[in-house]
Amino acid sequence: MKKLEDYVITIPDFPEKGIMFRDITSVLENADALKLAMEAYRDMLEGVDFDVIVGAEARGFIFGASLAYMFGKPFIPARKPGKLPRETVSKEYELEYGKASIEMHKDSIKPGQKVVVVDDLIATGGTVEAIVSLVEQLGGKVVKLCFLMELAGLNGRDRFKGYDIDSAIIYEGC
Repeated sequence: MKKLEDYVITIPDFPEKGIMFRDITSVLENADALKLAMEAYRDMLEGVDFDVIVGAEARGFIFGASLAYMFGKPFIPARKPGKLPRETVSKEYELEYGKASIEMHKDSIKPGQKVVVVDDLIATGGTVEAIVSLVEQLGGKVVKLCFLMELAGLNGRDRFKGYDIDSAIIYEGC
C-alpha cells in the first residue's frame, strides 16, 4: 500500500525558480490518498479534548469540515477579508511576498472553548499564527494545530512554542 507522501506531486520551480511546490490536489483527486489524509488527521486528534475546529481558507476548509463531521464538532471558517457576512475580527500578517489578512466571525468562538486549528500546510506559519491570535482574542484556547504537510526548512513550527502541533508529512527543505 502506498504512503500518503507517495501521492503528493512535487513540481520544481513553481511558482518561481528554486521553489519545490508540493501539490496536494493530487491527494484530493485520489480516493485512497484522501482517505489516508483524513485518517492521518483523525489520528492527530485521538485523545485530544476539544470543542470546535477552525479551518483556514481554502484547503483547511476541506480537511477541517470533514474532521468536524467525523468528530461531531462545529466547524468555524477563517476567511479572507470581506467573505463573512456577520461582524468579524481581523488580523493582518506577513507573507513572503507582502501582507494578507484573515477574518473570523466575532461570535464564532466562545470564551473557554478548546480549539483545534486545521490547515493543509505549514510553511512560515504566518496564516496560522494570525488564526491562533484571533482564537485567543475571542477567548478560545488552542489545544492542537494540525497540518497535512510541513515545510520544515521555513521554520514555521518555531512560531508555536508551547502549542501541540502535528503534521502528517514533514519535508526537511522548503
